[in-house]
Amino acid sequence: MVDNLISDEKLNRYFFLTKSALDKLKLAVPKKTHLHNAAKDCLDMATRYFNDAEHFRKEGKYVESFAALNYSHGWLDCSARLGLFDVEYDDFLFTVDKD
Repeated sequence: MVDNLISDEKLNRYFFLTKSALDKLKLAVPKKTHLHNAAKDCLDMATRYFNDAEHFRKEGKYVESFAALNYSHGWLDCSARLGLFDVEYDDFLFTVDKD
């Protein structure tokens, strides 16, 4: 079975990283702007994929869970690089530069 390729340890690590990223970010754009709505949409998508990952893990579908986590973190990374999220230049959890 393909799901054996992803261990509990690996899945737990990526859940930890993505949850840490979700907990750290703050919306970085002013309210009442189009970009604020875009930032909220991106956070919503990342949260939905994270919740999907939890659902798949409970069903024992580790490949689907891992894929959903990667989509979740991708939304977070892209939004942080675009400046929609303030992530305090955390280049461990996000693909942002300190300089």
